[in-house]
Amino acid sequence: MLNAPINSVELEMQDQRHSLRGWADLAVLGSGRSEILVHAEGAYVTDAEGNRLLDGMGGVWCVNVGYGREEIAQAILEQARQLPFACPFRNTTNPPAARLSAKLADLAPGDLNRVVYSGGGSTANDSALRIVQHYFNHLGQDRKKQVLCRSEAYHGSTSVSAALSGMAANKIGFDSPDVGVNVLSAPYVYRRPDDTSEEEFCDLLLAECRDVIERVGAENIACFFAEPIMGMAGVIVPPHDYLRRISKLCHDNDILVIADEVVTGFGRLGEYFASDAIFEMSPDIVTCAKGLTSGYQPLGATIVSDRIFETIRTPMEEGALFTHGFTYSEHPICCAAALANIAIMEHEDLPGHVRTFGSRFREALSRLSDLPLVGEVRGMGFMHAIECVADRESKALLPPEARIGERIATHARREGLIVRPLGHLSVLSPPLVLGDTEIDFVERVLRKSISMAADELVREGVWCA
Repeated sequence: MLNAPINSVELEMQDQRHSLRGWADLAVLGSGRSEILVHAEGAYVTDAEGNRLLDGMGGVWCVNVGYGREEIAQAILEQARQLPFACPFRNTTNPPAARLSAKLADLAPGDLNRVVYSGGGSTANDSALRIVQHYFNHLGQDRKKQVLCRSEAYHGSTSVSAALSGMAANKIGFDSPDVGVNVLSAPYVYRRPDDTSEEEFCDLLLAECRDVIERVGAENIACFFAEPIMGMAGVIVPPHDYLRRISKLCHDNDILVIADEVVTGFGRLGEYFASDAIFEMSPDIVTCAKGLTSGYQPLGATIVSDRIFETIRTPMEEGALFTHGFTYSEHPICCAAALANIAIMEHEDLPGHVRTFGSRFREALSRLSDLPLVGEVRGMGFMHAIECVADRESKALLPPEARIGERIATHARREGLIVRPLGHLSVLSPPLVLGDTEIDFVERVLRKSISMAADELVREGVWCA
């Protein structure tokens, strides 16, 4: 029952005994404590112990419009009562799916007018690669299969999307299918070569990509996958003009450009889609999820250009079908949630809100740069990271046993703020509804948490200020 009393002891025991949770240390799973979240409103969540926490991660980069939106809850309820499921295959559709496809085509850049739905970001990226391969097979270019990706990129955790990702730590002990990935350097401006300007670094990245294309052969490379800002890598903002230039290089070599906007889409950077509006990528395909429904329902979308659609619509053999899709593609409840979510964004102009308050958020976090542990504060809109270092001049990292990200996150949580630790990074991607009061709170808590972590490291002899 929804309103039944919560027995946190029983829930924790059930979780510890039976859950197999992603990105968890399985060696200690079952021997620690479970964080049980039971309620949420606006930018805040409440745990089973009654602690009210500002959700600095917006769930998992996704609760863009904030929690407790009655409009979305009602849309889900009404659709569940009217039509909870509809077959998504052949010529069958449902009203929310058709309306959402039209809306996404309106919001997407260029001639991206065709939508394939799936259950989330990983499957949206799987779909993108499968469609690209299908497209070049139609053109008789069946050697054109290899992919350009970047080191430290994250595109998902299914077998294929994980193979497209460049994060070695996420692949330890797991096999990856051979999808012909060629890994380019991450556009990590803070860690660029010494004595190199940002402009020179951008030139180096472009030269590297050009060399890879020449070595592998453009006739063998199908597409370039890129997040406009690399999220899991640590909110890596690329050099100015990098994405426009590398996209043009790809297009000049008939290499399709796929913008992974699973994190950056739907207002997080102040635009519904940032890949073209901000970074001028001119993508052939955009993938999205997370903010598409603000996490109220699981839904991913792969938005494809007219050029690709017009090619693949002709069967390669008599009677051949487009044999790609999922049982829960075009799920009416999920699509209804997405429509209600987008309606809120439009009515309240949340992208405009982010353009205003995102700058204030950046300014507040940048003031933390006076702390000795803080090497760089970077990001855009409501998507930022704080990189901690042992030495600001050399940018040397703290030893792994310092667990600096975890320390900061632990202190912040005690002060009422959820921060995502990623190694030596503290990542923030809050709901897009934050105002000055919440931004000031985040700055104050982080300053205290980083300072407390620094004091601990000094006392333990791990670091000397």
